[in-house]
Order: sequence, then structure tokens, then C-alpha cells
Amino acid sequence: MAQNKPNVLITGGAGFIGSRLCAKLSGTHDVTVFDNFHPQVHDGNPENRERLAEHGITVIEGDMRDRDALRAAVETVNPTLIYHLAAETGTGQSFDLPARYTDVNVMGTAHLIEAVRELSPATGRIILAGSRSVYGEGACVDAEGRPTAAIERTGEDMAKGDFAPKDRDGNTLTPVATNADCVVAPASIYASTKLMQEYMLRQAFWGTGVEVGILRLQNVYGPGQSLNNPYTGVLSIFCRQIQEGKTLNIFEDGEITRDFVLVDDVVNAFAMMGTVADMPMDILDIGSGEAATILDVAGVLLNLLGEPTDKLTITGQFRPGDIRYALADTARSRSQLGWAPQVSLREGLEKLSQWSQETMKKEKSLQSEGFANEIGGH
Repeated sequence: MAQNKPNVLITGGAGFIGSRLCAKLSGTHDVTVFDNFHPQVHDGNPENRERLAEHGITVIEGDMRDRDALRAAVETVNPTLIYHLAAETGTGQSFDLPARYTDVNVMGTAHLIEAVRELSPATGRIILAGSRSVYGEGACVDAEGRPTAAIERTGEDMAKGDFAPKDRDGNTLTPVATNADCVVAPASIYASTKLMQEYMLRQAFWGTGVEVGILRLQNVYGPGQSLNNPYTGVLSIFCRQIQEGKTLNIFEDGEITRDFVLVDDVVNAFAMMGTVADMPMDILDIGSGEAATILDVAGVLLNLLGEPTDKLTITGQFRPGDIRYALADTARSRSQLGWAPQVSLREGLEKLSQWSQETMKKEKSLQSEGFANEIGGH
């Protein structure tokens, strides 16, 4: 007799990462998605919903802010494994919409906690999609190589073109790879809400059989990321702008540095967290371990999409809450989870650019058909 598959609930499971995680788990788990299908995230991305249908994923449409709907979903699924991916994302937008970010990310997590604690018994695993943004400027060293905390960069310094991280005395610091030993110092409302999710989940299940795992994700990218959402996915937005013939605007001096990790590698990390024999007690950092400046990545994408690599402008503009340098120290992910990134940044950018070309061709074809139908109808 075949064994019953474990029940899995994925909040935000219809999104960029979640829908791919659903597909990966569908053969070995009974997967249910809880997602509100917010237009900002899902418009123009029918592939994600199609992927759920293709793999027979049960979908519950609901909002993390709806306590009763979430409770009903948890009670119905009775999951042994929950992936909590649902969140409002975007540093810049969180500055403008603090109430929305707090309602979804903080209160939504509180609703999930209450729903799980009402299960009898409350057991299983909850795995959070955390964010490296909680580190703020992250790990740095001083001129002698000593670890030194960086403070949030000031608007006054950046307006003068001084973008380097500094200590409290104004001394310039050198950023290095960051892991969970680094003191958290969120520099945006989004980052603060993501840190609160971590605290709440780690504090909520004392005395229960619920295990909590946290993956702090670097900049996730890849085929299927929204080409339309201006608040997430700088690389996919670059792809659209390049193909629309626009000149790319590069903030600060172009030397903003990020750790771009392909979505497939991230999905593998989540899947492994669900099945690893011993849940890692440490918070794990998930990134490529490869530092890349925005200027360099923009040049690669321009080249891959057939445009001159200098079709960009370094603007000197900056945004509140942006950080200078992000790079994951993945040593603990390797040792405690057995996970390592499999795809290089160059290979991932090739996949992204090819997918974006195919997607925009489809868009133009549909627009042309619609225009022809409109003309023919008159």
C-alpha cells in the first residue's frame, strides 16, 4: 500500500519562487497554495498559475490579512510542513506604504502562528523566506581588517557622491561577505518587517513540536520573474527596458554590489530544508557567493540582448533604505544543509535574457492580434 504523501501549505505559493517550489514538491507531497494573487505581482505572469494547474496543485485564494481565511486553510490542509513565502516586497515601496507592509508581513505572520498553534497537536516545520535586507549594510571591516559595524548611510553623504559604508566615527569601511553572526540593522521598513517575521516565528512555538527554519535570501532572479513589477527584480526590469530601446539608469556610481542567486538554486534550498533530517538551528544565508556590481551586470545584459554595453547612464541618484554591498557567506548552508548554488551568474543571466526575449515577443504578438481584431471589428 502506498504511503500517504505529507501535506504541505505554501503561503505565497503562486509567486515567482513559490510556484516553482510547488512544481518541485508535487511528486512527493500533497501541496496546497494560499495566495491572494495581487495584481502587482501576478499580472503579466500567467505561467506561474499555469504551472500550478499543470502539477495539480490545490489553490486557496486568500489574503494573509484575513485571519479567518488563513485559519480555515491551515485547518483544512493540516500541514506537516509550511513554507511561509507570502510577503510584500520592495525596499522603495515600503517607504511609501508602511501600513500595508506591516499588515501583510507582520500581522499576516501573527495570523499564521495562531492558526498553527490551534492545531492539535501543533507539530511539523515552518520554513520562512527571510531576507538579507535585515543586515542593513552587513558585515564590514576597518582599515586594519577588524570587524566593525556600519551605520546607515546618510542622504547628506550620498548627495555629495560619497556612497561608502562608514562607522560611527565617519571612517570608511570595507564590506565583506555576511552571515548570521552579523548584527542585524534593517535600513528599510521592508527589512524591519522581515526581521519581525523571524523574531515572531522563533518565539511563538516554545513547548510545541513545531520546528522553525529561516533562509535569508539574497537577490533572487531568473526566468519567470515579473517584467512589470517596478519594486522587485532589477534584472528583469533591465531586460524589459533594454528591449524597449531605453537607456538604463544606474543608481549611485554604478558600484552598488549584489549577490544574485538563480531561482532554481533557491527552490532547491527550500526543498532541502523540508526534508533534511536535522533542522538547522542557525539562520542560513542563500546566495551565489558571487559579488557583482549593478554596472557590470547591466553591461552583460545589454550585450546578451544585442545592445551596446554603454547604453546606460550612471545617474548618481539614490534611495532611502538601499544598501551598498550584499554578498552571502554560504558556509553554513553548505555544512548544515548540504546546499550549494549550482548555476553561475553568467549562465543565469543567459537564461533570463533568453526567456525575457521570448516573453516580450509573445506580448507583442498578442498586442498585434488584439489591435488587428479591434480594427476588424469596426
